[in-house]
Amino acid sequence: MRPLSIAALVLVATAAPSVPGQGTEVVRTADITLRGLTPADFPRMTKLAANVYAYEQIDPTKRIVTANNLIVASGAGVLVAEGQGTVENVKRLVADIATLTPQPIRYVIVGSEHGDHTGGDSAFPESATFIVHPASKAAIERRIGRAAETVADRRVISLGGVDVHVLFLGRAHTGGDLEVYLPGEKILFMSEVFSNRIFPSMANGYPSEWLETLKRAEQMEAAVYVPAHGFIDSPAILKEEERTYRSALERVVAEGRRLHDLKVPVDEAPAKADLGPFAEWTRKNDNVAGALKRVYMELDGELKQP
Repeated sequence: MRPLSIAALVLVATAAPSVPGQGTEVVRTADITLRGLTPADFPRMTKLAANVYAYEQIDPTKRIVTANNLIVASGAGVLVAEGQGTVENVKRLVADIATLTPQPIRYVIVGSEHGDHTGGDSAFPESATFIVHPASKAAIERRIGRAAETVADRRVISLGGVDVHVLFLGRAHTGGDLEVYLPGEKILFMSEVFSNRIFPSMANGYPSEWLETLKRAEQMEAAVYVPAHGFIDSPAILKEEERTYRSALERVVAEGRRLHDLKVPVDEAPAKADLGPFAEWTRKNDNVAGALKRVYMELDGELKQP
């Protein structure tokens, strides 16, 4: 197994780590190839604060982008936010956590119930308690084969002197998105509510509610916004990119509404949408049709209510 690379993400930094051929400038992208990287450069771990790490692994369902985790490695056990898409990737995650601490994994927070984050959840050790939103409970329990605890609003877990807030800030990418907030460290892991430079994947989302969820996150006292996909850049860049991601979502919603008002058929909407700079974002071609369809569904009152 290739040794894990651990870098430090300094909270006062204003520029992300240098990129080959780019000096200290960062290519604003989620595509690892455009950063001059390959799958062999992953997984990798970034230290965000004392005993707190972000973990980037290649998402096997998307191949050129990462699926990310937050790890709190305390003397009283480990909390992991989000899983990985395959058993192999979760086994590697668990092994890499073991290089940080001999303490057991006590909690796994399911931020998104989708398979690219939960496909390998059965590989987490029996010591782990899974925590999910009630809307995701049945799906996760089927996947892991055991009971999960739920958080419908907020739960505070004290883990070795670190207060971990598990939050539901509103429906967004799914009906049961959970975030993880460390108020002492000012770190907010946003799960799939925020992806760094990936075109919004809204096929199961709640467009207008998602925007409100992002705004609630922006009102929190956070120095680091950790995305579920895309690079773990410097705190300043991540904060900027979270706002940019909201702008991308606003553009999709606005274009969906415009085309809907013009009575453009939903299957013709992707070709007629003016997405501006967001048309160049990673996975636009994969995600645009589902995103616009979801906006149409919301406008037509077809989205499932709580």
